[in-house]
Amino acid sequence: MLETVTACRYVVPLREGGSLPGLVEADDLGTYVVKFTGAGQGRKVLVAEVLVGEIARRLGIPTPRLVVVDMPQAIARYEADEEVQDLLTASPGHNLGVDFLPGAFGYDGSRRPGAEDAGAILWLDAYTANVDRTWANPNLVTWHGRTWAIDHGAALWFHHGWPSRPPDVRRFVAQPFDPSGHVLRHEAAPLAETHERLAPLLTEEVIREVVSEVPEEWLETTASLPDPDVVRSAYVEHLMLRLADPGAWIGGAR
Repeated sequence: MLETVTACRYVVPLREGGSLPGLVEADDLGTYVVKFTGAGQGRKVLVAEVLVGEIARRLGIPTPRLVVVDMPQAIARYEADEEVQDLLTASPGHNLGVDFLPGAFGYDGSRRPGAEDAGAILWLDAYTANVDRTWANPNLVTWHGRTWAIDHGAALWFHHGWPSRPPDVRRFVAQPFDPSGHVLRHEAAPLAETHERLAPLLTEEVIREVVSEVPEEWLETTASLPDPDVVRSAYVEHLMLRLADPGAWIGGAR
């Protein structure tokens, strides 16, 4: 499981994103960008953040450390902004914390990553079907001379359909990936070459370990996924089968 810290102070909302994350100080003396369970995008976005972020970490892609932030209900009472107060009131307990990188600045192409680093990020996005890494919204920052990948909530689109229909693994496996709008497409090493380098790192043991890090209360059960263990198994199956059959998302990307 991810490390759990307790929020001590809500510092300021970050209004760049639609989900209204906030900067929060915690009892471990760390500062985190917190994404809340009560936000309109729902908990599945937090699940995607954990799964893709922790896969990125196993691949050596720079990405901020993730923690679970326990938000005491009392914090909401001291927030003057009604919109923020409503969000905090709707988000007691466990929320997602992303380590704040002081001094980081948004990626603008002036300090480009090497071919291997760029290729790894492009491969990660192709594998997890993440379309939200374009010049309109790069979801990259530059920090300490390296390019860091952030904000993975738009990946793993398949789980949003689970409330209305059973999981369809083959549909996800066959989902192509179009790299033409990707912010790093000109810097990245060839996708097939990167696949040969990275795919062996994601064994079933590693994927199960990553899936186990998602807090149980964020896993939404359905009629076809009746308990959290079954939900976890569905994520493992989707990720392992897409990894084993990359023809659609690597071959199509050429």
